[in-house]
Parts: sequence; C-alpha cells; structure tokens
Amino acid sequence: MNIDMIHAAAARLEGKARKTSLLSSPLLDEIAGRQILIKPECLQHTGSFKYRGGYSAISALNKDKCTTGVIAYSSGNHAQGIALAARQHDMQAVIIMPNDAPAIKIANTKALGGRVVGYDRATENREDIGAKLSNEHNLTLIKPYDEPQVIAGQGTTGLEIAEQAAELGVNKAQVLVCCGGGGLTSGIALALAEHAPEMTVHPAEPENFDDTARSLKSGERVANEKSSGGMCDAILTPTPGELTFPIMKSHCPSGFVVSDEEVLTTMALAFQCLKIVIEPGGAVALAVALFCKDTLETDTVIAVASGGNVDYQMFQRALKTLN
Repeated sequence: MNIDMIHAAAARLEGKARKTSLLSSPLLDEIAGRQILIKPECLQHTGSFKYRGGYSAISALNKDKCTTGVIAYSSGNHAQGIALAARQHDMQAVIIMPNDAPAIKIANTKALGGRVVGYDRATENREDIGAKLSNEHNLTLIKPYDEPQVIAGQGTTGLEIAEQAAELGVNKAQVLVCCGGGGLTSGIALALAEHAPEMTVHPAEPENFDDTARSLKSGERVANEKSSGGMCDAILTPTPGELTFPIMKSHCPSGFVVSDEEVLTTMALAFQCLKIVIEPGGAVALAVALFCKDTLETDTVIAVASGGNVDYQMFQRALKTLN
C-alpha cells in the first residue's frame, strides 16, 4: 500500500467521485475556539466516502472477475458504494448486511441493485458468510477496509484535503477522521504524509467502541468488548484492520473518543450551521472538534463528515438536542 496506488485510484475516480469542498461556519469556530474546516463526504455519491473505495476496487479488477460479480459485507455505506460501482460496471453485487442496519441503508442498497443477505451480527460472523458465498458463486470479495484498492480509493479524500487546505493557506492542522476499521483514516494518513506532512491524522470514535484509540495507545491491535448496540453503526468494528492498523500506527499519534450525546448534538449543529445531514458515525470527527477542544493543539482542525445515511427517527432525535 503506497501513495502511487492512491494517485492511480484518483485517476480512475476522475469524473466519477464528487470533489467535496471544505466547509466552514463562524458559529462552529466559536464553539470550538479555533478554525474548523469540514470535509462533507456525506455529499459524496451514495451519501458517504465509501463510494471512493468501492469504485476504486471494482475499477481495478481484471476482466475475468468482472464477469462473475462481487460480494461485500457492510452495515450500509460500503454496501451502497459497492452496489453503485458494480452497477456502473454492469456486474452483480451481493451484499451481506446486519439485520439491525438502518432501514434506509438496506433500502438504498437494494435500490442500487445490490442483492442483500442479512445476518445477526451478535451471533454470526460476516467474514465466514462472505467467504462461503464467495466460494459458492465465484464472486470477488471486496472487504470494507482491509483491501489495498479500497484504502487507495479512500485516500483520494486526503489528496483533496491537502489541495483544498493549501488553497486556503492552511498547511498545518489536526485532521480528524471517523474511524471504524481504518480504511479512510489510513488512506488519508498516507496521502497527507506525502502531500501535507505538517498535518497529523487522528481517528475519532464513539465511547465503548474505541478499539483504534486503545490500539494506538497500546501499540497493538485490541478488540471491543461488544460488536453491536452502539448508535454509530457505520463505524462499529471489532478491531482495527490488519492492513490499516500498521499504517495508522506509523502516521496517527493518537485517537479521540466522544459520547453519543455529543454526537447527537453535533448532528444538529451541522444541520443548523452548515445545512448538511450527517449520520451518527459520520459526525464523530466533528464532535471531537467541538467537544474535545481542550485536548486539540492546532489553530485549525479539519474534520471529515464521512457519511449522511441516517434514518428519520435518529435524525429527529438529534434535532431535539437543540430544543
């Protein structure tokens, strides 16, 4: 995994992925006590950054594998990214999704042409299900983060951050990234290490699912005690990825953790101040910028709003925090 792969992915994504602009708000700056720049990947195709990695991986497949189709497992955002990218390449996509995934993510994946296979994430293992179906139907498995071409696609977010921040005169900043398995975090870290070396990347996670922060602190991969039940479904993974953790260990000095209450308030503030919709898992990085301000060090912080696929009931719950 290297910067050349990220540049190659950017070339394949040219004209396909949206180049999301950096947003700002005087009110959010005031709350945080510093300048905050927000990278709104919630406005990306399918509502999250996952389209970048999905398209990158599928567009890199050889023609033989393109004829049989792909399979992926996801709580919803990787599912939608893969489903759309597969449809754009005229191939089938089978998606393994937890039964408790937000209804909007399941519905959108089906609408994009994905065939959804449900499972119980508390009692079943998605990796085992994926391997079985892949072998039975000769499908190419595209993992949500432990896949080099997926990491490369997510890294294109970092290329854009470096270019857009430089245009604003920002060369030094802490970059906060919502982190599950670490595909987006590690991809951005690799891109910025090459193109904006004075920026530092920090994973952002919800309480009780802070495996990456604890792993960085201990120096080795550690697991969460539970794999379900959290509000931030998009980034609930058992442990950092085998491929992603070494990258994060090399480039990310530490992680940050926020509460569910802080995440909900952040979702409401993002809607009020920026007029964007962010799902819980996609709001964690911005929540760190707003609520961990005493532990942040740079005058400018860049937060990636990684996804916006939220059910109506959850978004309504978030908006009530401002009443």
